[in-house]
Amino acid sequence: MMKEITQNISAAKVKSPDSDATLTAESANNKVMVNLTEKTKRPEMLVGSTYKIKPPISDHALYITINDILLNQGTTQEVRRPFEIFVNSKNMEFYSWVVALTRVISAVFRKGGDCTFLVEELKAVFDPKGGYYQPGTGIFMPSVVADIGHVIETHLKTLDMLPKSEIDAHQQAFLKQKQQAAMAEDTNKTVSKSENHQLNFPDTASNCKKCYQKSVVLLDGCSTCLNCGDSKCG
Repeated sequence: MMKEITQNISAAKVKSPDSDATLTAESANNKVMVNLTEKTKRPEMLVGSTYKIKPPISDHALYITINDILLNQGTTQEVRRPFEIFVNSKNMEFYSWVVALTRVISAVFRKGGDCTFLVEELKAVFDPKGGYYQPGTGIFMPSVVADIGHVIETHLKTLDMLPKSEIDAHQQAFLKQKQQAAMAEDTNKTVSKSENHQLNFPDTASNCKKCYQKSVVLLDGCSTCLNCGDSKCG
């Protein structure tokens, strides 16, 4: 088909065989980013991770599975987001509230947006019967719900949705020095057989509001956590 050109030609470019492929690649990378919403359909298969927790107050372990959905697959905007959560255990004592909790959390995941607030909300739930120290890590868990919140926090960190709370080498050396000094001051006191003593923290330490570990001592007139480094003095 012939087309008449009525204007002056100011520039021209020779089309190469690779130009179509370049345009196709650019258009694929410039696709509109698909965000997770409550209207997003569940794929036939989802990839996730299963975590095991063993609360001392339960005879059986709880297995927590968090499945992720892959959005914008094959593009530069590819991202993984949590889509659903399941909790399985032989302990039927937890069955009713566990089912309700997992359905609510899964609904928040599928709604999209920022779901990181769930971590602080769950970790702030305290059991009136008392909490427990997590086996292996010694981290204090105020309830089983808080333990589930800790698992979700771990999973979100693997997806880079939460910053990894790492203490640099300089801060680790400083905390170790202060820990040894605090322990030296505690040597004249009666040796306790508590879990806190087994974790090499002074028996006079109090609970940390950030990591829930019983490792807060008064250093240089300031309350400082020997486990995570949190301090009221900044």
